[in-house]
Amino acid sequence: MTFAAFIASVLLCLMAAISPGPAVLMAARVGLARGWRSGLALAIGIGTGAVVWASAALFGLNLLFDYAPFLLTLLKVGGALFLIYMAWHMWRHASEPMSEDGNNQLPQTAFAAFRLGIVTQLANPKPAAFFGAVFVGTVPEGSSAMALAALLMCIFLGEVTWNTLVARIFSFEKTRRGYINLKHVIDRIFGGLLAALGVKIAAI
Repeated sequence: MTFAAFIASVLLCLMAAISPGPAVLMAARVGLARGWRSGLALAIGIGTGAVVWASAALFGLNLLFDYAPFLLTLLKVGGALFLIYMAWHMWRHASEPMSEDGNNQLPQTAFAAFRLGIVTQLANPKPAAFFGAVFVGTVPEGSSAMALAALLMCIFLGEVTWNTLVARIFSFEKTRRGYINLKHVIDRIFGGLLAALGVKIAAI
């Protein structure tokens, strides 16, 4: 793999990480409600999930979906249901104060945030389609194991850096104070966006 091809693959993956989707939305939500440390743990989980999808793509994920397209359909439906489930909980607990909304599926610990990040990324067929159809096309055949490992590390760091930045921006005290005052509105907006993403994923 040439240096130019490596940089092109990294930039493509970074643009995919930055594009709006469930992971970015969840990073903003967790940053608002739980602070940047939980956002960091969530981002590490999101990055781990991205590496799982990228690794699967390098080992023939697109071929599997071509051979058994119902698996992609199953992934889309499952991911959509997960997002809609999260949206329903956000909407249901929107009017509860932050001190009383422990049942709204937001992480209470760093490990829970990490786990939520992985589940959010793995339940989203967007990275599966991206890595399986677009990403693999930028990786030359015969690339060394070291080049692939470095590429996966860059994918991980890109996802973690971007989603941590999103969580950090939304975790500023001024932003959080505004969130507390408008929690019932903001949670319903987040819930509505998640539900819309779930429906869109299922319809594609």
